[in-house]
Amino acid sequence: MAKKSAGVLMYRFNNAELQVLLVHPGGPFFARKDAGAWSVPKGEIADDETPQETAVREFKEELGIDLSGEMVELPPVIQKGGKTVFAWAVEGNIKTDNIVCNTFTLEWPLKSGNIREYPEIDKAEWFPVGQAKEKINPAQIAFIEELVLMLA
Repeated sequence: MAKKSAGVLMYRFNNAELQVLLVHPGGPFFARKDAGAWSVPKGEIADDETPQETAVREFKEELGIDLSGEMVELPPVIQKGGKTVFAWAVEGNIKTDNIVCNTFTLEWPLKSGNIREYPEIDKAEWFPVGQAKEKINPAQIAFIEELVLMLA
């Protein structure tokens, strides 16, 4: 069965320019990747959670901030590997310089016996729509496009 995850596309207006919040995954696999590697803050849906509950939990886990505001559901997308991603748009304005993120452990380099701890995300940034479309996982561009339509 294909995996499912859920997250939040936070947006704000900065001097009348629409911007969206994206996160960059932590760990060695994404350390040198930029274009197409960013994402909405998201995570896998637990068996005992709704997708919306997962989105709220993951926002807190990845950014260290409680989510508030009206959540507007966006149409889900299917990423290249088959994962379905559900997302909600929320207007907000958080600071990205002091995020607090949960961590994961990984043997790195592979088969080395060295177990290391990495942040789930290593940074979060606000991007204008055009730049966000270059940074985000290609399947998730649809979230940004839907947001633009919704706000028009």
